[in-house]
Amino acid sequence: MKVVAFCVDRGYLQEETFLSLPLVAFDEILQKYPPDSFDMFVAMSYAENNRNREKAYLRARECGYTLVSYVSSKCTYLSDDPPGDNCFILENNTIQPFTKIGNNVTMWSGNHLGHDSIIDDHVFIASHVVISGHVHIGRNCFLGVNATTRNGITIAPYSIIGASALIMRSTKEGQVYIGERTKPI
Repeated sequence: MKVVAFCVDRGYLQEETFLSLPLVAFDEILQKYPPDSFDMFVAMSYAENNRNREKAYLRARECGYTLVSYVSSKCTYLSDDPPGDNCFILENNTIQPFTKIGNNVTMWSGNHLGHDSIIDDHVFIASHVVISGHVHIGRNCFLGVNATTRNGITIAPYSIIGASALIMRSTKEGQVYIGERTKPI
């Protein structure tokens, strides 16, 4: 797969190129790079609990684009189920057997996804997160660096799990969970 162009919403278009490749406004993408000849990857952050990336993802799908996923060759992927579309799974992730990863999921470096766990659509998992076995992560969640979950729980949709948080019980939708701050002794 080869990148041939980049795309942004017209309001963000300030140059005609990015990394020496064409930079095109989204409202022109269908004419210049039609979905019958080109695939797309939506690369956006977790802003607004992944809602912005979700909207761009849905727009691209509605236009008819096939959304590709990237799984690093340095990821240990042991599940028989491939990730959904528009996933970005970086190096040193361990994806254990019997797991399912939905669409539009980002897993930064060095995470552990325990056996029989499910990640729903539009989730962002920062680095070095440990998700134990039989965990269900609902849509549009964010899990911060070094967060850890206990086995057999559910992270409700739109949950924000802060850096180094230890989640021992299922969460409630739309809640923010932060870990204890380290205190000097």
